Amino acid sequence: MCSGRVDMAHVLRAFSNGMDGVFIGACHLNECNYITHGNFLAKNMVLLVKKIMAHVGLNPDRLRMQFMSGAEANVFVASTNSFIKTIKDLGPIGNSEGLVDGEVRSKLARVEKLVSYIKIAKKEKLNRRLNPEEYEGYFTEDEIAQLLNEAPAYYIEPDKCQACMICARRCPVDAITGAKREVHVIDQDKCIKCGTCIDVCPTKFSAVTKMVGRPAPPPPPEGKRAIVKKSEEKEAA
Repeated sequence: MCSGRVDMAHVLRAFSNGMDGVFIGACHLNECNYITHGNFLAKNMVLLVKKIMAHVGLNPDRLRMQFMSGAEANVFVASTNSFIKTIKDLGPIGNSEGLVDGEVRSKLARVEKLVSYIKIAKKEKLNRRLNPEEYEGYFTEDEIAQLLNEAPAYYIEPDKCQACMICARRCPVDAITGAKREVHVIDQDKCIKCGTCIDVCPTKFSAVTKMVGRPAPPPPPEGKRAIVKKSEEKEAA
């Protein structure tokens, strides 16, 4: 399998499930067997995940990527043995970092929820072909802090929503629920924060609000999402 197919979600899930280290072997740069040069993408992903690990308190040495060819058995043996020694010295995940039981999983769970957003927000940087001298500082600590702490939330304002169904139809992950004449609701756990909903909401409604640095308010409870048009309110009065 091409190393470019290794997603950051795979790496985070491995650590969340208790793996003490993750090793990724890849072809040498510019020697891709395909036309995708996925090893460049994998390297960028590793650089990003290492910075994220450091931000949440995990030792980034627990993740390693090694370039090698299929004929370089000696490189494979030496690099894996070296990595195994590093992981043995570090011990079980969280121990050397001073994290208590369950803390590693909770920290990673928060990041895992943002994987889709991170890939969208950093798409341009993740798709670049870097030279080795560009690795250091490609992703900065401030950049990672902003990425994780200022992830947006999108909320549909109940008093503005007209149940036109456009956002629900266009959401790429079906995170918006609603029916005709009912306020639409964004499932915050499923939302990937792509911003499609705010882009497609008709300007005459402008019902979607982007929130940064704070969670979205709870939606109206079921049974209280009916939309009553002004003309109907006048008739009722």
